[in-house]
Amino acid sequence: MRRTARDSDESARRITRRALFLGGAQLAWIAVLGARMRYMQVDQAEEFRLLAEENRVAIRLIPPERGQIFDRNGVLIAGNEQNYRVVITREDAGDVEAVLDRLSKVIPLSPEDIERTLREVKRRSAFVPIVVADRLSWEDLARVSVNAPALPGVTAEVGLSRHYPLVEDFSHIVGYVGPVSESDLAQIENPDPVLQIPKFQIGKVGVERRMEDALRGSAGSRRIEVNSVGRVMRELGRQEGVAGADLRLTIDAGLQNYVQARLGAESAAAVVMDVQTGDLLAIASAPGYDPNLFVRGISSTDYRALMENDHRPLSNKSVQGAYPPGSTYKMVTALAALEAGVITPETTVRCPGYYESGGRRFHCWRGGGHGPVNLRRSLAESCDVYYYDIAQRVGIDAIADMAARLGLGQRHDLPLSAISEGLNPNKQWKLERRGQEWRIGDTINASIGQGYVLTSPLQLAVMTARIASGRAVVPRLVMAIGDQDQPVPEAPPLGLSAAHLAAIRDGMYAVMNIQSGSAYSSRIEEPTMRLAGKTGTSQVRNITAAERARGVLRNDQLPWNRRDHALYVAFAPHDAPKIAVSVVVEHGGGGGAVAAPVARDIVLQALYGGLPPLTAYPSSQRNRIESQRRDLRLREPSAAAPQGRTRA
Repeated sequence: MRRTARDSDESARRITRRALFLGGAQLAWIAVLGARMRYMQVDQAEEFRLLAEENRVAIRLIPPERGQIFDRNGVLIAGNEQNYRVVITREDAGDVEAVLDRLSKVIPLSPEDIERTLREVKRRSAFVPIVVADRLSWEDLARVSVNAPALPGVTAEVGLSRHYPLVEDFSHIVGYVGPVSESDLAQIENPDPVLQIPKFQIGKVGVERRMEDALRGSAGSRRIEVNSVGRVMRELGRQEGVAGADLRLTIDAGLQNYVQARLGAESAAAVVMDVQTGDLLAIASAPGYDPNLFVRGISSTDYRALMENDHRPLSNKSVQGAYPPGSTYKMVTALAALEAGVITPETTVRCPGYYESGGRRFHCWRGGGHGPVNLRRSLAESCDVYYYDIAQRVGIDAIADMAARLGLGQRHDLPLSAISEGLNPNKQWKLERRGQEWRIGDTINASIGQGYVLTSPLQLAVMTARIASGRAVVPRLVMAIGDQDQPVPEAPPLGLSAAHLAAIRDGMYAVMNIQSGSAYSSRIEEPTMRLAGKTGTSQVRNITAAERARGVLRNDQLPWNRRDHALYVAFAPHDAPKIAVSVVVEHGGGGGAVAAPVARDIVLQALYGGLPPLTAYPSSQRNRIESQRRDLRLREPSAAAPQGRTRA
């Protein structure tokens, strides 16, 4: 069939369009190739020239500067200092063992250093720099730089290392940093690449660990030119990382130093808390330790000494310790009974020196008894029988509910390690955990803070602050992250009767300020700063009937670890509370004789903002207090002046 002229014209137009499209595509492709050739031959000529000369470009991570930590007034607690170190990169070094052997003739390297480096080299990627030695002197660093041509893959660097200028004062709060371990990496779902850098340090305990994400920052990178023998020729480009955020804590460094010094060589803990805001002004645990030892790599001798010390210096007793609260718990029992309506402040209980229940005698600490006592006197003189009696009337469940309301048996959310929840027992707890029914004797023991009840010094401070304020105050440790102030947690009313709280406070005032009070000798003479407190002594051993018959042994007749714990809680001033304090001295003996004087001194230091005048103390104690001050190892205020960032 013959094509018409119209069909021929249409076919020609189609061919023409296809030819134009194909021609255009070819021209575009040629243009792209030309542009790429120009980019490679002109724009990138220098870099390809370097590659042609057996040089190459490498990427190196820049560890971020770790955020610093300050106290509430800007005093540096944890900072960074320059650290000279030497690193080796396997892909640049070639024969790593031979290079290390040459390096050992330039700077001191032990066989252990070389063996550790070889292990790290095998474990890490070829491009990851391995730290061979750090904390070198300037002279060592200079010798490495001079011998660089003979040391391929070896680089001398100036980095940053963590430093804790206040040493023991903040060891249990801030903690310390250390190299990233395999167990650290295993706990992180998507590890930051910077964590792969050997000897890169992260927080291990305390605030350093719990605030790691904020403190670490983000890594930077640099492009460097490396020649054929692995020597760094020059830096081609750098992208700075983002430094970690600085933290400002609620702690007052001056007060913290005083509290730590006042606890001295005791195995003890103390917490000071702002009654209105919940700010923790001091959290001390004694004895302390030097966290700088862990940053530098603690020796086995030093670590063994810390582990074998029976005073447990590595434990933060202020939040990790769980102790029977003893008579400091009596306010809980009294408030539960008052709120339940089973007693009034005027209700009287006769104390003959013991309480009989189920054929068993529960003894008061005063063998001859207190006679008839009401709420105020029961607190002032710490009569046990009064609480045995009212506990039976109100029951353990109501007591446990009141304890929870006052902050006991709770793990308060703070950026610290291993915070204890304590133990706030009730009938259901014993049935579930022990498989046993709750007994009358359990309630009697719990009423005076013995038996199953366990609390931490932190919880006791929270309890005291809530009694003083009538509000559900929550403890706070971080005041600001970077430039962002952290909100003060809302403290709603406890919902307790104002009259009942007033009666408890009045009893605590009597503890300190009437002659028969259990802590009268630790009173404050300054009328505007009078204390309201409660002593406590908790047994750590059972007293048998035979021992009671022949006479109970005094604490000073017992080995240290079998003596009673000494406890004390207080708030001040009694009529306008500002601070709450708790003190626990492990195996210290009586709370009134041992813990109360320590707390009184801490309260005065906090209220005066420094050493108080001797006139704040009873006149008979002033010479002793003056002598005691001379023995305290207090830090000079200028020794911890605020510091800025230090960049390498």
